[in-house]
Amino acid sequence: MIGRLNHVAIAVPDLEAASAQYRDALGAKVGAPQDEPDHGVTVVFIELPNTKIELLYPLGEDSPIAGFLEKNPAGGIHHVCYEVEDIIAARDKLKEAGLRVLGNGEPKIGAHGKPVLFLHPKDMNGTLTELEQV
Repeated sequence: MIGRLNHVAIAVPDLEAASAQYRDALGAKVGAPQDEPDHGVTVVFIELPNTKIELLYPLGEDSPIAGFLEKNPAGGIHHVCYEVEDIIAARDKLKEAGLRVLGNGEPKIGAHGKPVLFLHPKDMNGTLTELEQV
């Protein structure tokens, strides 16, 4: 069921500085910031040969990233994202296995324009896990 690693998301307190660090110091291809109001974040994708890094910055006062940065002012890894062929089939199988899907259990459209779901970190070894349909 699980596919390749799509991205690792890192919450950052300064999106411009983090983008510049990846671009200038590490020589990575850095995308433009994109607001994702449904998720309360502004994202920047860093393209790597084998995956992506997603920089997350709060968008609005109700952003879940704002709370994360309050607890982790320097930023840090927020979640990992794996690809799945069929997000509904994956959701149903995981729920049958006792894992909790966050929110109302229905996929939302993510930053790549594809359906996504998040699994509760307490059910995934302390790691917030995103599934994205390919």
